[in-house]
Amino acid sequence: MKNIKLALALFSFTLLISCKEEVEKPKVIYDNSNKEKPYTKVDSTQIAIADLPIQIEGTNYLIHPVGDLRVYERGTKSRYGSSSVIDLSFTISNYGENEITGYLQNLKFQHINSDSIRALSDKPVLIQTATYLSGIAERTKNRIMVYTLFDLDTNRDGKLDTSDIKSLYLSDVSGEKFTKISVNFQELIDWNLIESQNRLYFRTVEDTNKNGQFDKNDVVHYNYIDLSHNDWEVKSYEPI
Repeated sequence: MKNIKLALALFSFTLLISCKEEVEKPKVIYDNSNKEKPYTKVDSTQIAIADLPIQIEGTNYLIHPVGDLRVYERGTKSRYGSSSVIDLSFTISNYGENEITGYLQNLKFQHINSDSIRALSDKPVLIQTATYLSGIAERTKNRIMVYTLFDLDTNRDGKLDTSDIKSLYLSDVSGEKFTKISVNFQELIDWNLIESQNRLYFRTVEDTNKNGQFDKNDVVHYNYIDLSHNDWEVKSYEPI
């Protein structure tokens, strides 16, 4: 019984240390070269696939979500053979309230009167949300998309995923003028649209102490963009 208690105590301690190390994994790793590490696909079962196109109401463009089809095999193997179940889903995105969500490798845009399809980005990205600002379009005639995505391998693990820093981008409804709004190596906290002002407000946090984590000792930046203008100039403000 004593040995069992000792084994359980050691297991609990190991689990605690493991969880602590996972939580403290840095989002940013700094070095002097300031070069991006190439992305690699760790899972060789990933297969590129596109959902059927989406036409957001009030626009003249189809949007084709593009992502990775993941094939999961679960089950157990024995000396008498194997028993496994394949989990497979051909749906990579969701759409509702003028917003496309998922973990997408790209979006491709097509005018309804054309067979030509163009990609949003020619660089690796992982798109989490793509939102059409219909209210701004009605008020200003500027048809704008807002994206939250991951575009840099900030933790230098050779892959682009949600463990990296999240960024904020804009484009017009055709996918052109794809522009990064947040600053490199600042983590996007959130964004909010104030339609009465035609303003997009957003917050980011900067790792000012360069410890690779975002914590209470870092600086939060407050910004907005006047979407009635075409230059998308980012302006800072101080609410506190």
